[in-house]
Amino acid sequence: MKTRLLLVGCGKMGSAMLEGWLARGLNADNVYVIEQADTAENLETRLGIHGITELADMPDSFIPQVVLFAVKPQILPEIIDLYKPLVRAETVFLSVAAGRTTAFFASHLGDTARIVRAMPNTPAAVSRGMTVMFPTDYVSTAQRDMCEVLLKAVGEVSWITDEALMDAVTAVSGSGPAYVFHMVEALAQAGVTAGLPADQAMLLARQTIVGAGFLLDSSPESAETLRKNVTSPGGTTAAALDVLMNPQDGMPALLEKAVEAARKRSTELAG
Repeated sequence: MKTRLLLVGCGKMGSAMLEGWLARGLNADNVYVIEQADTAENLETRLGIHGITELADMPDSFIPQVVLFAVKPQILPEIIDLYKPLVRAETVFLSVAAGRTTAFFASHLGDTARIVRAMPNTPAAVSRGMTVMFPTDYVSTAQRDMCEVLLKAVGEVSWITDEALMDAVTAVSGSGPAYVFHMVEALAQAGVTAGLPADQAMLLARQTIVGAGFLLDSSPESAETLRKNVTSPGGTTAAALDVLMNPQDGMPALLEKAVEAARKRSTELAG
């Protein structure tokens, strides 16, 4: 990849993406990263990119094709105006800052700025993420493709055409990993209640979720088919699923309530 990239912020998500890009052939000499001095120096030494502490340190001759904001959302209002001089037709602004809408960026960068809002999730840290993106009208097809290539370095990518759906995206894939982690906790506790030692119950629960996820990822079959494959009529799994799939208080109803609560909260925070 020859993309000229300016990465603003390189915490857990930013560093995961950066290492993924470099591993997939992104030219380190085409990357500038703005971070605190010690972090910037470490990244430059370790990865060969250009580590700088402020935008003024980037040479005027370097025209980024992508400016990627990977800072905490609450920091953006303090720094976003500094990047208005970079607005031009060949530059797209890609944000992974949760809750910051394209309207927020347009209010600071201008209505003609090319802006893509992205919502990745934490498995991006191990290149197994799910990222959903929304582009503004001025984003070109080539710029969409460039953003997709970058985010595919850390997992799967999907696009939406209605930014209002980003709240639902946040509730499903953005917050979703926490639901899975809690399922491990709950399954382990259920094992303890059934008589297993706590450490063994956690091992069983954790590896079961990890293994099932790997099987789901590796198999061409749907989640529904895989579930049916391990469910013998009248067997133990069927007995458990009768509880979990109860339409009144089972997992479908519970997750519907959970996702709706997360969606509403995402709307409140974005507002």
